[in-house]
Amino acid sequence: MDDFDEFDGDGPEVVKRFMYVNRRAPYGTVYALECLETILIAAAFEQDVSVVFMDDGVYQLKKDQDTAAIGMKNFSPTYRALEGYEVEKLYVEKESLEERGLTAEDLVVPVKVLNSAELQEIMAAQDVVLSS
Repeated sequence: MDDFDEFDGDGPEVVKRFMYVNRRAPYGTVYALECLETILIAAAFEQDVSVVFMDDGVYQLKKDQDTAAIGMKNFSPTYRALEGYEVEKLYVEKESLEERGLTAEDLVVPVKVLNSAELQEIMAAQDVVLSS
């Protein structure tokens, strides 16, 4: 008998803490959209997912994006779906917002605004940190 014959599928579930760091503007490359899709997949597998937006990545969450001139669909409203996947740990780097003249009220979803030192502490507690 193989060891697998006794496995009933009810063993302990392994949950990892995944942090996705979004640093790139939402359009011009596929990185932002593919990262969002990856986040949704990880959340569907019931992992502990958190998301950070910093540098030009803060633009991914900006309200009222007009993408008609570049011929691309505005996917920023898709971030609202994260709540349905229980992805509620959304962080934005304070310095990145300020440098771009934005506030938390300019964003499509509620976020926790943290300075870079606070974000470093949270990142250090993750099992996996992926940056795009």
